[in-house]
Amino acid sequence: MKPPLLLIGQGSHDDAYAAEFGRFVHRLRCRLDRTAADVSGGYLERATPRLSDSVASLVARGHHRLVALPLSLSRTSDDLGAAMELEQQRHPTLMYDYGRPLGPDPRVLSLLAERLTEAAADLSRPRALEPAGARPRLRAVDPPDVEDLHVEPGETGIVLVGEGSTDPAANAEIHRVSRLFWETHAYDFMTVETAFVSVTPPGVPGGLERCRRLGARRVIVVPYLLFAGGMLERVWAQALAYGAGHPDLDIRCAEVIGDCETLADVVIERYEEALQLVH
Repeated sequence: MKPPLLLIGQGSHDDAYAAEFGRFVHRLRCRLDRTAADVSGGYLERATPRLSDSVASLVARGHHRLVALPLSLSRTSDDLGAAMELEQQRHPTLMYDYGRPLGPDPRVLSLLAERLTEAAADLSRPRALEPAGARPRLRAVDPPDVEDLHVEPGETGIVLVGEGSTDPAANAEIHRVSRLFWETHAYDFMTVETAFVSVTPPGVPGGLERCRRLGARRVIVVPYLLFAGGMLERVWAQALAYGAGHPDLDIRCAEVIGDCETLADVVIERYEEALQLVH
C-alpha cells in the first residue's frame, strides 16, 4: 500500500472555503482509492481538521510514512516545515516527504484561461454579489448601456490577483505567473497586470487603474486563488468599488480555479513525483 497523501491548507474561518477544500479532499480520496492510497486533509491554523489531528488519525490507522503536500499556489511557508517537525516529535516513528506546491503548472494556467474565457463570454452581468456563503459565480461590474458593446481582446486588460504576502519572493512569484499567463494564454490581450488582495500593493483598484490608463475599454479580473470564499469576495468588493467610480469601464470578474478534475490531476502528479524521489 502506498503512503497516504496529506493535503495541507493554510486555514480559514471561511465556511465556503472549508467546504470546497473538503470536497476536493473527497475527490482525491475517490481517485486514489483505486491505487490503495489513503488521503487526508488538515489545516495549519484557524480551521478544522487541524494538521495535528489529521496526522494523529493517520498514525492511529497504522501509517508511519506520508507525503505532505501544501495545497497552495505559492511558495511553501516556513510554518509548514515547523509544523511537520513538531508532528515528528509527537510521533517519533513518523517519516514524511514533501510534495511540491502546485505553482504555475501549465494545467493551472489552462484553468485560469478557462475562467478568463467564461468571464469574457458572460453576458448577463448581475449587478450585485451573492449572499455570504453562496457559491460565487462570475459576474461583471455594472457598466451601463454596454449590452451590445463589442470589445476586441486588444482593448481588454487582465488583472491577475494573488493573495499578497509579507514575503517579497512570494509576491514576485505572482508577477512571474502574470507574465507566464500572458505569454501562454493571453497574448492577444492588451496586458496582464498583477494585483493583490491585501498586505502589499497594488490592490485590485491599482491594477484596474493601470489597465484604464493604458487605454483598456474592458478589464477582466482573474483571481489566482484555489477556492471560493472570503478572499474572492474581497476581490469582487474591491472591483465593485472601483467600478462605481468608473462607469464607462466594463469590468468583469472571473471565478476561482475551484475543485475540479484537472486540479486533482496536478495534485496526484505531485504526489507520485514525491514517491519517486524516495526510491
